[in-house]
Amino acid sequence: MTYRTIRQRLLLSAGSTVIMGLMLAAAANSQASAPAYETSAGTTTTSSNAGQTASPIDKMPYPTPFQTHFWEALELEPQDAWTTLRNSFQWQEKTLPAEAQARVDEWIEHYRSSPENIATITERATPWLAWITQQVSERGLPGEVALIPFVESSFDPGARSHRGAAGLWQFMPGTGDALGLVRNGNYDGRLDVVTSTEAALDYLEMQADQWYEGDLMLSLAAYNAGAGTVNNAQRQVQSQGLSGEYWDLSLPYETMQYVPKLKAIATIINDPEQYGVSLPEIHIDPAFAKVQLAHAVSLTEASQMLDVSKTALAELNPGLLNGSIDPRSAQTLLVPEEVDKQVLAQLSQGNSQALAQNNGADTHRVERGDSLSAIAARYNINQQDLIRWNAIDRPSALQPGQLLTLSGR
Repeated sequence: MTYRTIRQRLLLSAGSTVIMGLMLAAAANSQASAPAYETSAGTTTTSSNAGQTASPIDKMPYPTPFQTHFWEALELEPQDAWTTLRNSFQWQEKTLPAEAQARVDEWIEHYRSSPENIATITERATPWLAWITQQVSERGLPGEVALIPFVESSFDPGARSHRGAAGLWQFMPGTGDALGLVRNGNYDGRLDVVTSTEAALDYLEMQADQWYEGDLMLSLAAYNAGAGTVNNAQRQVQSQGLSGEYWDLSLPYETMQYVPKLKAIATIINDPEQYGVSLPEIHIDPAFAKVQLAHAVSLTEASQMLDVSKTALAELNPGLLNGSIDPRSAQTLLVPEEVDKQVLAQLSQGNSQALAQNNGADTHRVERGDSLSAIAARYNINQQDLIRWNAIDRPSALQPGQLLTLSGR
């Protein structure tokens, strides 16, 4: 049973409890408000059922809270991405050996000593956290796994290490190639958040099942140091009579700190007030929509079609290295969630002419790097007409954000 299925059943159960509480509250209020009468049998009833024998539910005692306003006593937890993430945590209640807990506590103190760094990283996570949490939960994995990009890349999709690792999940080129992440001059799948997240979760599950009987902490260590390193360390401690779990192993320093870091940041996010940390508001739903494309399109063209800034599209699609999507490398374009769904459908179908009409594309917003000749060629108009229509004195002095009319009307 997946985590999502379990949670749905819990919610249904909780919902039934609330409904029963409401029924009892209504019955209690009815009892309190109606005048009581003594029946011939000596039982007390109200005017609403005078002359009838009291039913078992009439005789049930009602707790004091139900005799006040029910809704005043009902406190609903706000639902956002952080709440969803906390609800999916699975490692927070597990007691660690003293030495292991000391390693975690050391990192808790490190992080809480610089709350501004946590604020920066969690703000950077804003576009991605809800979607990644959703993917982790759908697989039934511990919610802590959704915070791996905090440790790996500080939630920077464009992060690159001096060793050649790249993206939110910091895949090395060879590992990315083995997992099917395309790399060429136009696209790097390691930087594509959707593609790399799916690959990372596949990789963690595969290693856990193949080598560690489902132990995800050992798989996390192998994710960082390689399965060969972890397997050798495990065999060494098992020969000494230890179980060979993560906390037993002697590993490279970075790997020894890997899970403690993850546990520490999860502990802080689980109770940020306790640690004096403020988290940004992140909506419970993903911040982007996915558009499947079968045709090439540049981010500049998509920006015009969707009336979304090119910068926003570039930030959501860091895997597009030259500012355009080529279906031979990638087929999915991420766009802000609030973009009109009908427009997205037209973009998916490649209906640029209809998009231009729907979006009133008789203007062009100048982006950094644009030139008049390129703009004229893109819209199949004469460059001199473009200069005349916009009364441009210095064609070389275009400014980003400047609006140009594309017709003489």
